[in-house]
Order: sequence, then C-alpha cells, then structure tokens
Amino acid sequence: MRPLDPRLLRYAVSARWFLVSGAALGIATTGCILAFAWLITTCVTRAIEGSTLAELLPYLGSLAGVALLRAGLVYTQDLVAARGAAKVKSELRLRVLDAVHSMGPGFLAEHNSARVAILLGRGMDALDDYFSKYVPQLILTVIVTPIIVLSVLLSDWVSAVFILVTLPLIPIFMILIGWATQAVQRKQWTVLGDLSSGFVDTLGGLATLKIFGREHRQVKRMRSITTAYRLQTMKVLRMSFLSSFALELAASLSVALVAVSIGLRLVDGSLALTVGLFVLLLAPEAFLPLRQVGANFHAAAEGVAAAEDAFALLDSARTATRKDTADSGPVAPSSGVLSLEDVAVDYGSGPVAHPVTAEFLPGTVTVVAGPSGSGKSSLLGAILGFLAFSGTVRLGGQALDSTASERGWLAWTGQRPSLSVGTVAENVALGATDVNFGLVRRALDLAAAQDIDETTAVGVAGSGLSGGQAQRVAIARAIYRTLERGCSVLLLDEPTSALDHDTEARLLDGLVSVAASGVAVVLVSHRAAVLERADAVLTVSAREAVAA
Repeated sequence: MRPLDPRLLRYAVSARWFLVSGAALGIATTGCILAFAWLITTCVTRAIEGSTLAELLPYLGSLAGVALLRAGLVYTQDLVAARGAAKVKSELRLRVLDAVHSMGPGFLAEHNSARVAILLGRGMDALDDYFSKYVPQLILTVIVTPIIVLSVLLSDWVSAVFILVTLPLIPIFMILIGWATQAVQRKQWTVLGDLSSGFVDTLGGLATLKIFGREHRQVKRMRSITTAYRLQTMKVLRMSFLSSFALELAASLSVALVAVSIGLRLVDGSLALTVGLFVLLLAPEAFLPLRQVGANFHAAAEGVAAAEDAFALLDSARTATRKDTADSGPVAPSSGVLSLEDVAVDYGSGPVAHPVTAEFLPGTVTVVAGPSGSGKSSLLGAILGFLAFSGTVRLGGQALDSTASERGWLAWTGQRPSLSVGTVAENVALGATDVNFGLVRRALDLAAAQDIDETTAVGVAGSGLSGGQAQRVAIARAIYRTLERGCSVLLLDEPTSALDHDTEARLLDGLVSVAASGVAVVLVSHRAAVLERADAVLTVSAREAVAA
C-alpha cells in the first residue's frame, strides 16, 4: 500500500475531512515550533547579554502560551485522529458489507467467509493505529519538514545543506525496511486468516469429528497454526525494533552533524549565537516527523494489510457493478413466465452442465432433477443471481441481469435452513417490516409445520428445533415472503430431504396450493414422491439437460 492510498479518499468520504483538518493542525503546529524556537533563542541570548527578569517576563509569558497552545494542538490532533478513524472505519465496513452483498453468495463460495469476517472485525479495528498515529505524522512530514528546512536555509545555509543531504537517508531506510516489514506483515495477516478459518471449520465439523474419533487430530492442527502465527508475530516485532533503531540512529547522526558544524563556527566566531541556537533548536524538528512516520508505520502495518484487502474487494465490486450497469436493461417485470435460454454456469473449469433451455409457468410445480453434482443447485444459483452464467434468464419476456441485484419477484430457501436467534415467527417473517402473525401461521401450515408453535425460541444455527422442523421453518419463511410480497416465483432446494413420507406429502400439498395461486414453484429434488406430484420435470445431467 502506498503511504496514502488514493482509494481511501474514494471509498471513505470522511477521510477527506480528516486530511483537511490534519493539514490545518499541521500548519498551526509548524507556527508553534518556529515561535517556540525563536522565543527560547531570544530568552537565552538576552539573558546572556544581561537583561533583567522583568525584561524577560513578556518573552517567558509568550513562551508559556506557545507551549500551552502546542499541547492543545497535540490534544486536538489526537481527538481528530480518533474521531476520523472511527468514521472512516464505519464507512469502510459498510462499503465492504455492501460489496459482499452486491457480489452475492457466489463470492463467499469462492472466498473464505471467515477471512471476510476477520477483515470486517479485527482488520478494520487495526486501522486505528493507521489513522491515529501514521497518517497524522505523514501529514506533519509533508507540512512541517519543508517549512522547517526553509527556515533553516534562510537562517544558515550551511546547516540547511547538512539537513538536505542527510534527510533523504531516512526515507531510503524507511523504504527498504518497509518492504521487508510489509512482506512479514502480509504473512502474519495470512496466517491469522488461516487460524480463523481453521477454527471456524473445526467448530462447524466438531460433531462429525467426534463421531469418527478424529477430534484430537484437530488439536494438533490448531496448535501448529497458532505456533505459526506466534512466530510471524515475533518476526514483525523483531523487524519493528530493528527498524526503529536504524531510523533513530540515522536521525541522531544527522542532528549531530548539524550540531558539530554550529559548534565549530560558534567557536571561530563565524556564526552568531542567535542564529546558531535557533537553527540548533529547529534541526531535530525537521527530522522528528519522518522518524515518527517510520516508527508508526509498524504499528499501522496490520491495518495497512487489512486496508489492501478491503480496497481489493471494493475494486472488484466496483468493476462488477460497472459491467452489470452497462449490461443491464430496463427494470424487469414482477410476474410472467420464467424462462431459461442456453443457461450454463461455469466455475472456471468448464460448464457444470450443458446449456439449459426451459420454461417455468405460473401455477405449476416444476422439479429440477438429476444425479448429485449435475448442477441442479448451480442452476438455481444462476436464477437467483448468486452465480455468473452464460445464456439468458427472462421473466415475462424481459431479460434479467446476472448479478445478485434485488429480485423482489422471487422467494427461495436453500439446502441449509440458516435460522437466526429469535422466535419461529421472527424467523418466518425475516425481512418484513412488521410480523403478520396470521400470515406466519398460514405459512407454517402450508409448510407442513402445523405442530410448530410460532412463539418457540430458536437458538444459534437453529438450535431448539430438530433438523426437519428447522427445514420446514425455512420453507415457511420463503412461503411467507411469497404471500406477503406477491412473489411470482418460489425456488426450493431439496425441501424434503429431512422429512418423513407423511410430512413430505403434507408439504407437497401446501406447495401445490401455493402454485394454484399463480406462483411458479420450482423444486430441486430427486425423491420419487416429489417427482410424482410435479407438473413438469427438468432433468439435468453433467452432459445434457432435457425438459420433460
């Protein structure tokens, strides 16, 4: 990442206010530095010349005032940095969430969701040091250092030459060390992602691991990843300490050269004490911002790595949005025949099935059948806009775009119930402004969930309900959306996989009733009972797709 990535200004408007405020504070800080050095020089030289305390009191009072003003500016700078960091983090989080939403589940299928969660959590929090320490010092370097060097040049050109010759050494050291630090930090960030995703995967499959007696092997695996993260963290700290030492040494030697030059010329009388003392007080201030930038770069390195990932994700979403905006046509109708024309999904290794051409008519139940892995769920993903596809999807004769844009005409549920903490009624009415309990009850009845009380509490991942109950609640949620919003298409992926035959028959009765209201019901299933109740069957295989 560059010292100040221009994408930051594009994706976080608050950063512009932050930079403008930082520039104003930097100018005021520069004025205080020059005034402070001049007042100290005046007080010392006049005291040496024999001025009385009464004569020095105005200068001492001004000196105290400048010191208080600079302290106030430092406090204000910290306050602005803290508030700016909070606003920028909030904006970036919202933009990343919007980007993930716009790219849909297809993006999360290709990218580990745990890494995205880490990016939104710890990654964004790591930007605190970047904004509160690194960027303010970067602003001061751009403003303070040139003005200080110019002031020294106007006062003593010899000292200015020493500063101008030695000053570039610090950025050179910073660049060389920064490359090494960034590489180490990137490895640490990658290992953290591996640790997080591994932990999430282990928790998700803990029951299966326990059944097969493999849970102890995961302890060894997690220990190895944790050890790798600890080692990478220690490498980052080692690099930080070494780089801080190198930067401090370079700055100290540069100031020492200026001091020796001033001392020698004061001794031989070629330089006045007033000028020498003034320049000597300003010399460290010329190097200080650069030193602080180098030191704070390491504190902000994790945030820099996270910001790069966030910007890459936002750039991908922006590119996809531009393409979809250019390709999209008029707003699609809310009803009509859903048709597919040569639709095929390709994950990068070739289409999962031959192009599919079919129609799903309102008032009918269509079953998409085929062996496991033949691309049935991928076909639904294309209709939903979760997966990029070739071919054309039309509703009422209007072509639809291939992205996860809003599809208000459609309701669906996948193979996993994906229930959230709350009551059954809250899960069924998820996304609705107000819960219509009468409609919730009707949706549950149509989903063969007459035995489930809508006030039943649901825990994390649907705990508190059996697998079949959770599946029926998810189906009721799709039916609720269909009834409430008047959706013309209802998609269900393996809706009866966890149901017994009697419950399956009642569910199919309910879905036929939904279809009778003018809804095109599309089911992915291979069960015989579902196929018998279908009005049409679309058979999909890895080689061909045949509509029957």
